[in-house]
Amino acid sequence: MTGTLRPAMLPWIVAGIVVLALNLRTPIIAPTAVLGDIRADTGLSAAGAGLLTGLPVLLFALATPLASKTIRRLGAETTVLMCLSGVLVGTVLRSVGPTWLILLGTGVIGLAITLGNIVVPVIIRREVPWNQVGMVTGLYSAMMNVGSMVTLIGTGPLAALVGWRWAIGLWAVLALLGLGYWMILIRTRIRRTPIDGAAGDTAGAEAGAPAVSRTAEAKRPWREVSPEFRRIVVLLVITFSGQSIAYYTTTTWLPSILADTARLDPALAGGTASLFQVSAIVGAFGVPLLAARSRPWVPVAIVAALWLSLPLGMLTAPDAYVVWAVTGGIAQGGGFTAILSIIARTAGSDRETASGSARVQGGGYLAATLAPPFAGWLATVTHGWVVPQLLVLAATLSFTVAGLLAARIAGRMGPRRLA
Repeated sequence: MTGTLRPAMLPWIVAGIVVLALNLRTPIIAPTAVLGDIRADTGLSAAGAGLLTGLPVLLFALATPLASKTIRRLGAETTVLMCLSGVLVGTVLRSVGPTWLILLGTGVIGLAITLGNIVVPVIIRREVPWNQVGMVTGLYSAMMNVGSMVTLIGTGPLAALVGWRWAIGLWAVLALLGLGYWMILIRTRIRRTPIDGAAGDTAGAEAGAPAVSRTAEAKRPWREVSPEFRRIVVLLVITFSGQSIAYYTTTTWLPSILADTARLDPALAGGTASLFQVSAIVGAFGVPLLAARSRPWVPVAIVAALWLSLPLGMLTAPDAYVVWAVTGGIAQGGGFTAILSIIARTAGSDRETASGSARVQGGGYLAATLAPPFAGWLATVTHGWVVPQLLVLAATLSFTVAGLLAARIAGRMGPRRLA
């Protein structure tokens, strides 16, 4: 909210973050469960069907500067409402129209979710006491994975009952509920302050977080942001790119890898690959619990080791694929949480949070757009999955090096809050 809220409001804000998180992956995942039905009904090619998931991720990369500017000009609350409204409208358009409207709705969803991706770290930094930032970020990450899992489980049976259009359209109810909740939540704010006011800053200051001047810090252009924070952002661009390459390449190709190398049937391969998604919840909550009891680099190091175990394990001990799917899943949930937590804890203002998050996520999602097709091309050219898994290994190595460096700088800076 644009005002400083009493601590009693914090649970309601966290609930709002949960509701928002459930809407940030559900619209993308829903069509993947019924792609065959969509193609059969609309005549979409394989490439066209791929746009239903690929286009939003591409927009995550290209539209992040627009999202950052929207937050600065209109405020976080308006941005949240725009996000949920866009998800609602895009989901409806995609489920009622011809092929061109399906793609248009998909584009609207991608733009809307981009706003959500960038605004959530701003809200967490501003509203949540600094010593709870990691846990709330972990909850946010976990709820996105829960939303993905529920959508994968529910869309297929819904399609069997009511058809694919209703099956993917009914998820708009989540956006409608989220929109209503946030409209009520915004109206309950107690005091009004500018966008760079920190609703959680009072709590953060009471917990011992050093404060920085709003006038000196909040309105600075990016070139005048502290050198330490700029270095962190550069390193986190590399870290998030490694995270995104490893995550999206594995998400796209792990079922095929298991089918080809472990000789699993498609259903079992898909079920095993789903462990990669479900296990993320452990990492999302484990990282903030560990961070509260250790130096900032420790959870990053553990996540990096788990990430490295996935490609190394699949290359050297492929029969233990269940273990590597679980360790990789824990890593992807923990890595996302660790990256966003570092941004939220070290940014000096909402504007820094939005700008830093836009840069980090823009670079990472651009890598995510390019990596899966490149890995598929490598598999075709080399007639196997060794080289694509070496690509994942290189990505996890970049996550390790850049992430540890960013965490060490963040540890020296400590949490920053506006005075």
